[in-house]
Amino acid sequence: MASVSLSKGANVPVAATAVRAELSWAPGQDGPDADASALLLTANGRVRDDGDFVFYNQPRHSSGAVRHLGKQPGADTVEVNLGTLEPSIERVILCASSDGGTFGDLRRLRLRLLESVRGEELARFDMTATTETAFVGGELYRRAGQWKFRAVGQGYAAGLAGLATDFGITVDDAPPPAATTPLPNMRPAKGEERLPVDMRERLSLRKEQVAVSLRKHGAVGVTARVILVLDASGSMAALYTRGVVADVVERMAAVAAQLDDDGEMQAWTFATHPARLPDLTLGELPEWLSLHVRGGEISLFGRPKKPRKGQLPDQVDMRLVGIQNEEQKVIAEVRAYVRQNPAQAPTLVLFFSDGGVYRNNEIERELREAVEEPLFWQFVGLGRSNYGVLEHFDTLPGRRVDNVGFFAVDDIAGTSDPELYDRLLSEFPAWLVAARRAGIID
Repeated sequence: MASVSLSKGANVPVAATAVRAELSWAPGQDGPDADASALLLTANGRVRDDGDFVFYNQPRHSSGAVRHLGKQPGADTVEVNLGTLEPSIERVILCASSDGGTFGDLRRLRLRLLESVRGEELARFDMTATTETAFVGGELYRRAGQWKFRAVGQGYAAGLAGLATDFGITVDDAPPPAATTPLPNMRPAKGEERLPVDMRERLSLRKEQVAVSLRKHGAVGVTARVILVLDASGSMAALYTRGVVADVVERMAAVAAQLDDDGEMQAWTFATHPARLPDLTLGELPEWLSLHVRGGEISLFGRPKKPRKGQLPDQVDMRLVGIQNEEQKVIAEVRAYVRQNPAQAPTLVLFFSDGGVYRNNEIERELREAVEEPLFWQFVGLGRSNYGVLEHFDTLPGRRVDNVGFFAVDDIAGTSDPELYDRLLSEFPAWLVAARRAGIID
């Protein structure tokens, strides 16, 4: 099997029974060092007890399925026997802590996945970091009975203690648990009181989780305008029909409610053409998607001349949107909106697509031109493939700041809120710091 070079958020099936995860970096005479470790998680995203943390002081899991193999100059390795992992273990997080500096100080930081017996390289992930002192490089996870490896590349400013306690580990001198730490801006957002009781309870819990995820990355009290972009191309039809997109909208409403308490979120949909949707207000959340985005409505013979039957005055005629993927058009339209409607807070764009990206040059041009603008683009792939330039934008040179994040999930409906918000908000805080230094935002 040929080795696969992964970008952040990408995944690859793992056919091997046992693998080694090798964290490597370019050693320096006075530079920092790193220690690899692993966390064994159940379906709820947490360890069962402290014994599910494998590291240099606890180098072997009680099951024998995970072992810390020890350090070489510029490398540290953890071995995982997937065939003997207990059935209750759904994920193995491959993480590390730094010693004597930050992960940003480590040059040529890389995570390689190797077949244990022959040492054959299965996948590699070249990583970038800044001020983090703990880092999740990747994860092995079980999906539909098969093991996969995902490139994560998520750092923690709170160090190993912050990372471990988030997954249920008890660490000496660890910070207080998230539930007992005061979280900012938890007052109800505008319109929240009009929601059904069950939806209001979910929103409240999700706002707390958003605040926790922001705090992990040193972004307590951050405010932002949030814009939502939804793919409505033909391949998305099943995700709308199954309610997956409706669930995404509800979960993103919590991000907007926590970051900007005016209770509103600007929104676009797109396929062949972009379309501005009515602003999403919390009070309208239960019906908003079904009212304004209707998949599967296309015009086969040119642009329709008559409104759709039963269409309300503020609804988008989805026949005008089309069925192809033209991301660059909606990116340009969102950029124009931000320029024409300046805000004191920076803008976070949450952009959801199931792939099929093919306008790579046009998309790259738009996002490069947007580097000097006060907005961060967080792209989320919804389980298909071919995300084109979006998968590789983190590694493209020639930008003053990294203004784009990307990750993909196999099943967003099956992804827990803590995992989703952690991944969704992992790069935005670092962009805020870099954009302020560059004078892009105040």
